[in-house]
Amino acid sequence: MSENLYHSFRPADLKLFVKQVFEAIGCSEADADLASDVLIEADLRGIDSHGVARLSGYIRLWEAGRINVIPKIKVIREMSGTATIDGDAGLGLVVAPKAMAIAIEKASIVGSGMVTVSNSNHFGIAAYHAMMASDKNMIGIAMTNASPLVAPTFAAERMLGTNPMCFAVPAGKYPPFIADLATSAAANGKLEIAERKGKKIPSGWLQDKEGNDTRNSKDLKRGGALLPLGSNREMGSHKGYSLSSVVDILSAVLSGANYGPWVPPFVSFLPLVANMPGKGLGHFLGVLNIEAFRDTDEFKRNMDQWIERFKNAIPIEKNQKILIPGEPEMTFKMERLKLGIPLIENVVKDLEETGKRFSISLA
Repeated sequence: MSENLYHSFRPADLKLFVKQVFEAIGCSEADADLASDVLIEADLRGIDSHGVARLSGYIRLWEAGRINVIPKIKVIREMSGTATIDGDAGLGLVVAPKAMAIAIEKASIVGSGMVTVSNSNHFGIAAYHAMMASDKNMIGIAMTNASPLVAPTFAAERMLGTNPMCFAVPAGKYPPFIADLATSAAANGKLEIAERKGKKIPSGWLQDKEGNDTRNSKDLKRGGALLPLGSNREMGSHKGYSLSSVVDILSAVLSGANYGPWVPPFVSFLPLVANMPGKGLGHFLGVLNIEAFRDTDEFKRNMDQWIERFKNAIPIEKNQKILIPGEPEMTFKMERLKLGIPLIENVVKDLEETGKRFSISLA
C-alpha cells in the first residue's frame, strides 16, 4: 500500500485514542485530555508535523525516563505580573497550558502576565497556548526553545532549535490574528513529512555537514543543519538567527532551562549532552490584557479594520487572495472538523503499533 495514501479520521475518535494512550502511560485523565487536545488542535489546523504523528515520540521519551507523567508543577519564583515555573519534567503539552493559565490570571489582575518555564518537554504547537489568551480577549505570546538542529549564520554546527514563536491577537467579527512561525527556514517536522513521502525539500531549508545547500532531507541525519529564517546571509538569515536567539534566551536563559546546544533532543535514542547548564526545555508564555491599554471593543473594531484593509490590498495577480496570518489554519480547521483529519499510511501504521502496545484500538 502506498505510503502517500490518506486515511480520514473523525477528530473526536482520534482524540479519544490519543487520550487513552496518555492514560495508559500513567497520565491523569485531566492531563491526558489536555495533552490530546493540543495534538489534535495541531492536526485540525493543518500543522500535521506537530499533531498525532508525534505521539510515538512522546511515548519513547517516557520510556527513556525523560518524561514524568505525574509532574508536580510548581511556581519557584513570583512577582505580581511574573512567575517562573518548574515543570518537573512533565509533558510540555500539559506544562505549557498550565503556565499560560497563570499568565492569563496575572494579566487579568495587573494588566500583563509573563511566565517562564524550565524542566519541561516539547509543547506541541505554540498557537495552542497563545490562543488561550486570545480566546479571553487578551493578546497571547508563546515561545519555546527546541533541540539544536539549526546552524547560526556562517556556522557549520547545530546551535539552536527551530525555536517557534506565536502571537495571538483577538479581533471582532473576524477570527483572531495568529502569527505562528518557526525561526528556522522550515520546521523540522516538514523535513520529516518530506522524508516520509520521499520528496525533495526546497532549496534554502537545509545545509549538509560541509555547509552546502541540499534538497535531501536525509542530510539532516548525516550531520547537516537546518538554516535560520532567511536561509542565507544574502537573504537575511542573520535576522532569523537573531530571532531564534531571542526565543532561546527568553525561554531558557531567563527560566533556568537548557539553552543553545545543551537543549535535550526530542528523539529518545540520542544521549543528553554532558554538563547541561539547566533543566529540560524552556518556554516563555506572555499575556497582554487589552483593557490595560485601551477599551477592548474599540481595539477589536480597529483590528477588524486592519484585517479588512490588508485583505483588500492590491494583489500582484488579479485573482490572488491576500491572506491574514492564521487564516489558512482556520480554513484547515473548518474543513477538517467537517471532513475529518487526513493521515498518511505510515502515520496510521505508527499509531496502530503504538495502540497495540497498550491494547488500544485506533478507530
